[in-house]
Amino acid sequence: MTLAATRLADAYPTRIAGEPELIDRTDPSVWGDDNTVGPIDPATLASHHTKGYSVHHDLLSDAEVAAFRDELARLAAHDGVRDDERTVLGPTGEVSAIYEVHETSELVGELVRDPRVLDRARQILGSDVYVHQSRIDYLPGFHGKGSYWHSDFEVWHAEDGMPAPRAVSMSIPLTGQQELTGELMAMPGSHRTFVPAPRGSGGVPGQEHLTSLAAAYGIDRFTDAEGSVLMLDANLMQGSADNITPFPRTNIFVVFSSVENQLVKPFAGGSPRPDFVANRDPSPLRR
Repeated sequence: MTLAATRLADAYPTRIAGEPELIDRTDPSVWGDDNTVGPIDPATLASHHTKGYSVHHDLLSDAEVAAFRDELARLAAHDGVRDDERTVLGPTGEVSAIYEVHETSELVGELVRDPRVLDRARQILGSDVYVHQSRIDYLPGFHGKGSYWHSDFEVWHAEDGMPAPRAVSMSIPLTGQQELTGELMAMPGSHRTFVPAPRGSGGVPGQEHLTSLAAAYGIDRFTDAEGSVLMLDANLMQGSADNITPFPRTNIFVVFSSVENQLVKPFAGGSPRPDFVANRDPSPLRR
């Protein structure tokens, strides 16, 4: 599929000169209305709207967690994986991430179409959805690198051409002890503010903006058991710590975007990222 030729009006300018100002978000965080049917109860949906995230406990059984853990180990050890452009290697040559995994793993492909997963994404986004990005993250013991504070939507908007934050991420941990092994952190409520990044920053937000958001919203830590699902608004400010324990951490990460939120030209210019990082085919997922 070719890039859209026309430029949409940019409601979230970023990667601009000077010191960008914070922008109040005008788009909703829960796009469905009272008539949108789905498995998320009203209280959890309201919390997702307020905080920009929701935790869905014990979505996968212990047996399913074990099966996915084995699948992730199999994929990382597969012949040729290190030569695949979809694989990211760590500083010591270990597999750090594998992209487009819903296309290469039958098990993960079934997961993104599982009603327990798919219907939650549809309910929040109020439409059919497609996979914008999928990957497996491997955070090894002793030297697993975390990620600095960022809004995923800022990157997807600037570098992929995602028009609006009408996307939701699902992070599914498959190993325990997250409070030790590089836990994920987020600023609840920060999804209501778009933080433009300065030009040349690579999307890294300014420290003054991060300080003001943290003062306004605080920081939540996520330490839920493996098999639970964390759903994150695309614009939520988040980051994760390094893993200096001996214990590895792995998780499945899937980004669902509304079929009404098709990618166009990157809003910060430049060439779009590869399709395996930012899928440009908005064909809706079907069970």
